[in-house]
Amino acid sequence: MRTAYSVETVRTAERALMARLPDGALMQRAAAGLAAACADLLGRVYGRRVVLLVGSGDNGGDTLYAGARLARRGAGVTAVLLAPDHTHPGGLAALRRTGGRAVRLGEHSGEHSGENTAARSGAAGELIDRADLVVDGIVGIGGKGGLRPDAAPLAERAARSGAAVVAVDLPSGVEADSGEVRGAAVRADLTVTFGTHKPGLLVDPAREYAGTVRLVDIGLDAELPAEPELEALQHADVAALLPLPAAESDKYRRGVVGIAAGSARYPGAAVLAVSGALRGGAGAVRYVGPAGQAVVARFPETLVSDQGPHKAGRVQAWVVGPGAGDDAATVAEVLDTDVPVLIDADGLRLADRDAVRARSAPTLMTPHAGEAAALLGVAREEVEGARLSSARELAARYRATVLLKGSTTLVADPDGGPVRVNPTGTPWLATAGSGDVLSGLAGSLLAAGLSTRDAGSVAAYLHGLAGRYAADGAPLGAHDVAEAIPEAWRDVRD
Repeated sequence: MRTAYSVETVRTAERALMARLPDGALMQRAAAGLAAACADLLGRVYGRRVVLLVGSGDNGGDTLYAGARLARRGAGVTAVLLAPDHTHPGGLAALRRTGGRAVRLGEHSGEHSGENTAARSGAAGELIDRADLVVDGIVGIGGKGGLRPDAAPLAERAARSGAAVVAVDLPSGVEADSGEVRGAAVRADLTVTFGTHKPGLLVDPAREYAGTVRLVDIGLDAELPAEPELEALQHADVAALLPLPAAESDKYRRGVVGIAAGSARYPGAAVLAVSGALRGGAGAVRYVGPAGQAVVARFPETLVSDQGPHKAGRVQAWVVGPGAGDDAATVAEVLDTDVPVLIDADGLRLADRDAVRARSAPTLMTPHAGEAAALLGVAREEVEGARLSSARELAARYRATVLLKGSTTLVADPDGGPVRVNPTGTPWLATAGSGDVLSGLAGSLLAAGLSTRDAGSVAAYLHGLAGRYAADGAPLGAHDVAEAIPEAWRDVRD
């Protein structure tokens, strides 16, 4: 499992570790890992041109010491100093001792002549254009609000150049704790982060700026608390959570999930939700709604009822809402049950917040950004730009676990604790009905006894893998995603 910690937690851990180490040892560990990652990316170090974009503080120090190591191996290294009066003195001296050179931002390009920022960054821009590698050490993990005006043109120049871009700990301009990007930021091909992941490396929109992330061990693990800010499950974690039938299992022990979905206008939503539940391993699926004929035609094993949720028979969990139209009565009836309930799509709009908050059994809500925005009373762009805080806020308001779908799918519990981040998502899942399949899949896991947090996390993981397998670089539909779920399940178990 990958974990991520807040800036405050990381800094506290670093202080505790540095108190036990010789002065500068932690920075040297970070610099060694950064230099090794840069060398791996370059392939051949000797004769390569490296530009360091160096801000103030320890982040700039890490960058300069790593540049010194590359210069010692024969690279031509030039540091562009964005804060010359606050540059790390030891790192700068080390770079110069190994033959590297440093220039001030604006040097030889009108720094004192009153020219604008773009003109003052001209010399640095020319260095970037000729570079094989640009190392972003502008701002550390405490940066807020995007790049300053003097640094933003350099980030733009690096993005347009043919150079590989490596970010030190976090791309400058993105916010470490929230994953938000509130202005210009560096777009990296590789981010080398130290000690632990930071939340912004796992959550969009910041994740998009990080490129590939490489974690360098600097000995921080023993100083970090047991509970992180974020968790990202991996194959072994998901495999340990998968509900597997035992010798004495029957359809009821495996879990019976009720699906209250579909309408005359959207019968396909019911079919897709049922398909997700069946492919997710449900022992049986009970369907309630007006699309019974379409459901049985596709899945004859489905138990269909037209008597409403309370008379449908025994279930261990309900899924309500996909394609439900305006059927508020059915949504209310499902919420009145004493088993776990997943609310999706139209159900999110129709569910009474007080009724959700009053439930004694667990509730899982699965909105996309637009639906979450409507529930929170904000613009969709606000949710997409602040995914982490939006998921937490929605979970707190409804006293429910929230699975916020999107480029980064998040699972947040109402009582706090680590937010789960799904690492398997793919843009190919942006297709009509894909969310209905996810709802059925998660519902089957709820019926099998998983918590709302685990059911949402495992379902998102399998759903993402299924989307990748079904698409394989080509267009797909929701039906294809459902059909690929067993392959994803086998892959995780193997």
